[in-house]
Amino acid sequence: MQHLFITGIGTDVGKTVVAAILTEALHADYWKPVQAGLTPTTDAATVRQLVSNPHSRFHPEAYRLALPASPHAAAAAEGIELTPSAFRLPHTENHLVVEGAGGLLVPLAPGFLMVDLLAQLGLAAVVVSRNYLGSINHTLLTLEALRQRQIPVRGIVFNGEPTPATEDFIAQYTGVPILPRVLPEPVLDAAVVRRYAAEFREWLAI
Repeated sequence: MQHLFITGIGTDVGKTVVAAILTEALHADYWKPVQAGLTPTTDAATVRQLVSNPHSRFHPEAYRLALPASPHAAAAAEGIELTPSAFRLPHTENHLVVEGAGGLLVPLAPGFLMVDLLAQLGLAAVVVSRNYLGSINHTLLTLEALRQRQIPVRGIVFNGEPTPATEDFIAQYTGVPILPRVLPEPVLDAAVVRRYAAEFREWLAI
C-alpha cells in the first residue's frame, strides 16, 4: 500500500489538486489532518468533488478550524491548542493520501511543525512546486528540510505553466524524481482529474 503526504513549497501552490489526482490515481482514501478555514469550502470537500471512483473514503479531520490562517493561530483564535498525540493515521486497508496545510515549517503547536507531523506519521512526501520568483529557493529549502529529517521523498510535482530552466535545475541539483506535471486548466472537474490520474497511475506503476 502507498501512503503519501502531500506538501508544498508554500501556500496556494496546488496541493489540493495534486491530492485529488493522486487519490483518483490510487483509488486511495483521503485525509486532511487539520483544516484551517471552512468557507467557502474545505480541502476535503474539494477533493471529494473532484474524485469519482467508488473506492475512496474521506476520513474526518483531526481538527476543523474556522479561521483561514496558520493552524496554530486558527486554533488560538478558538482557544484550542493542537495536540500532537491527536494526529493518528485513520485506519484503512487502502492506499492513503494525506494533505498537509501550507508548507513544511507551518506551526501546529509550540515546538511542533507540519514537518514534525509528517515525521510522526512516518509517510513519504510528494512535494508540489509552482514557478514564481523565489520558487527555486523555496523548493530546495523544502527538500533540504525533508532530507535533514530523513523523510523519503516520492517525487516533485510541478504545477502551472512549464518553466524548463527552473525545473531542470531543481531536478539536476536534487536528483529527486519528477512526477507528471499539472498544467493550468480552464475548468477543473472530475473528468480533468481522471485524465491526470491516468498519467500518474502509469508513473506510479499501478
